[in-house]
Amino acid sequence: MTSGNQKLIASAEKAALEVLLHNSIGPFHDLPKTAGWGYPEPYTRDLLISILGIMVSKNPVLIHSMRKVLETIAKNQSDKGQIPSLVHDKNNLGSSDTTPLFLMAAGIFREVLEDTLFLEDAVDKALLWMENQCPTDHYLIAQQPTSDWRDEQWVLGYGLFVNTLTYTGLKLLGKDKSAKNLGSAINQLTYASDKSHNSPHEGLAIEGQPYYALWSYKVYSSNRFDLLGNSIAILSGLANQTKAEQLIEWVEKECASMRKSKAVAPGFTPNFFPFIEPEDADWLPRYSEFNQPGDYHNGGIWPFISGLYIAALVAAKKYDLAEKKLLELTRLIKTARNKDLEFGFNEWHKAQDGKPMGQDWQTWSASNYLYAARCVTQKKTPFFDAIR
Repeated sequence: MTSGNQKLIASAEKAALEVLLHNSIGPFHDLPKTAGWGYPEPYTRDLLISILGIMVSKNPVLIHSMRKVLETIAKNQSDKGQIPSLVHDKNNLGSSDTTPLFLMAAGIFREVLEDTLFLEDAVDKALLWMENQCPTDHYLIAQQPTSDWRDEQWVLGYGLFVNTLTYTGLKLLGKDKSAKNLGSAINQLTYASDKSHNSPHEGLAIEGQPYYALWSYKVYSSNRFDLLGNSIAILSGLANQTKAEQLIEWVEKECASMRKSKAVAPGFTPNFFPFIEPEDADWLPRYSEFNQPGDYHNGGIWPFISGLYIAALVAAKKYDLAEKKLLELTRLIKTARNKDLEFGFNEWHKAQDGKPMGQDWQTWSASNYLYAARCVTQKKTPFFDAIR
């Protein structure tokens, strides 16, 4: 890496830390903000995903703020164990990913604190809640549409993101037997692609493809690609080294093809592809307003996901490619809707031209950039190395 690029990345890391500190205290019980200006609320999902960059920063102010988030969540956990969608609001329930994110975050915090009993009661209740989300009692976790981070896109039945998160949380908490059972279930073929029906239960692996399905339920599944869920599969070790290498090769080949057709601008990896088009069977009328091809959840570029993909590249020992992707992400996160900002750390960007479309100074965008940069520099993936 040239000295100029090193300086650029160093300045971006410094800016990311500035964003996180700026957002560390918000108007709701002094809990962190989700974004610098647009989202003052402490959204559980966003803040818990941000634990990776916060913990590798080793900044005491940020670590204290994350501890406050986790302890407040535990106080507002439902009687049955579900984690609320807003850190401070026990009545704001319904998200499928907040509870497994809490398990992941608690596992990471326990490692940092060297305290295996941190929030023990809340963790035990959350584990029971996740067990009860399996309708067949065969390990895979089911969810309702638009209940995970894709609040404007349908994921039906067994979603990849929620299940890889749960697997990761179990591994970090030392629940190896439960993790093994869930991992085996995820690695079963989808029932739709398993023509010989070798397994009595559907999984999320796809016959003839190196990546995991977006979702699967009974005889139905979606073969569209979820960058977030597949990146976590690599990071957590759910996808072994061979599968990880094949998966990454497939992603880069598909993105090169999309760049040739101008569906995606050079240097970008969409969160989801192929895009859902209006003529497709899985297109919903509401997508015309929120999810046009290349927008938002339908293929938008999300820096927090790009950061995890870069970390996944490091996990797969694709160091040169990870460095290249980090430089591309660094140039992207400089763009902002507020032209006075040197670094925008915007929420999401349009796939076709990289235009920032969400809120600037988004907490999880800054945090996962910081995490990705540390992974590339150290050629390690903190917290995941131990479980992979």
